[in-house]
Amino acid sequence: MAMVDAEAEKPAVLDSGQGAAMEITVSRQDLLKELTATQSVVERKTTIPILSNFLVEVEGETLTITATDLDQAIRTSTAVKVKKPGSCTIPARKLYDYIKLLPGGEISIKLLENHWVQIRSGRSNTKMVGMARANYPQVPEFPAESLTAIPAAVLKTLISRTIFAISNEESRYTLNGALLVLKPESLAMVATDGHRLSFAEKPGEALEGVTAEKRVLIPRKALAELASLLSDTEEEKVEFADDDNTLFFRIGRRTLSSRKLTGQFPNYEAVMPRDNSRFAVVRASELSSAIQRVAQFADERSKAVRMRLESNELKISANSTETGESEDTIDTPYSGEPIVVGFNSDYILDFLKALGDTSEVRLEFKDSQSAGQMRPEDPDAEYRSRYVLMPMRI
Repeated sequence: MAMVDAEAEKPAVLDSGQGAAMEITVSRQDLLKELTATQSVVERKTTIPILSNFLVEVEGETLTITATDLDQAIRTSTAVKVKKPGSCTIPARKLYDYIKLLPGGEISIKLLENHWVQIRSGRSNTKMVGMARANYPQVPEFPAESLTAIPAAVLKTLISRTIFAISNEESRYTLNGALLVLKPESLAMVATDGHRLSFAEKPGEALEGVTAEKRVLIPRKALAELASLLSDTEEEKVEFADDDNTLFFRIGRRTLSSRKLTGQFPNYEAVMPRDNSRFAVVRASELSSAIQRVAQFADERSKAVRMRLESNELKISANSTETGESEDTIDTPYSGEPIVVGFNSDYILDFLKALGDTSEVRLEFKDSQSAGQMRPEDPDAEYRSRYVLMPMRI
């Protein structure tokens, strides 16, 4: 430590892995904004220590920050005052937590000897132990070809209406992501875990650069990062491209790259029910409230609730020997034969939450052993959503 203090003001001695003697000044607010957007990708528990670091590169008047866990990477940039261009790596979590605690104003960052990095702000002076830039893994570059512009608001909605249905079982590899379906006049997304399937489509959306149907399987982690980036931008378009191994999403000055999921996604069209002739239309908020109340008395493991559709009524009930029983009734126009079907209450609530402020939903049934279907009851809706649920024995 004494050696570093004594030589803090000397130019960095360059070695084979050191990089250039970088020295910059940057706004604390601008830096924190980009660190916040990037830090979620950093690998927390890794056997490769350098993956716990940000790669910081300075060229021209631009600071570029990269984070990767080898499956995906985020690269973002901001304007800085440059005294000396160069590059280094800095412990990501420590840098993020430290910058958050600094007051507003200018921050100076300087590369010292042996990959140490000095950070000064006001009367605060800190040195962090970095690692050789040469050891940082190569992050794929955004390709010049196969570029498609996707409306940011549409992509954000499609993700929110499908991501919850992605499988958490790592053994079901092709179900660990959502399928993005691009067509010249529409785009859609679908996800399933084998027990439920959520489909959302935005028709009438002309996509530049799409001349035929294109299907892309996007990993759950990448979708979660995309959703976060989309919620923190005013950009109207997302530039999408891919190559043999990687997916790329560019949102303004931020780029997310992700390793492709390989394998065959299930034939989701074949799963969609076509002869569910019994249906009920209910207010989404009323259905959500009723299920939340009744589910308090469902079996803790199965989360099963019973839906009974009979003369002008939808009855929702649950019971368990440990907690008791509960029933709620919702009025709905129905004059067909009574039908009783069991479903996982959490699955229904996931879909209703994703729909947001939709006023009414349509519940469609065939019989107690067949898949049920839910969809918003609005023929003029901007998005088409369908949610298929496998029944439970109760």
